[in-house]
Amino acid sequence: QVHVVETGGGLVQAGDSLSLACAASGRTSSSGAMGWFRQAPGKEREFVAAISPSGVNMVADSVKGRFTIARDNAKNTIYLQMSSMEPEDTAVYYCVADRSRFYTALLQPETVPFWGQGTQVTVSS
Repeated sequence: QVHVVETGGGLVQAGDSLSLACAASGRTSSSGAMGWFRQAPGKEREFVAAISPSGVNMVADSVKGRFTIARDNAKNTIYLQMSSMEPEDTAVYYCVADRSRFYTALLQPETVPFWGQGTQVTVSS
């Protein structure tokens, strides 16, 4: 089992920046891919970004240029740096993990094995 815990959500204004962190623990947590999904009210869960232990990563087109993902393998932690935030970014953000080292394993929510509890991010206009 891999456990992931998100921190860093909150309320910001449009145009502000916010960072989220996610720490993983458990069997093979340091060698697996990790990433982020989000779910806005009344919408399905949406892929945001994912990163392999090597640092190779992917960011969704909807946030590309505004969001970046990074990883500290020594701390088993990933980060989501969000800038130029928009009200449409308001959602619960979930950290996810897989034992596979390939970030492509985290592109579809149906196949993601490990989820955090989520952290609320609210962007006011």
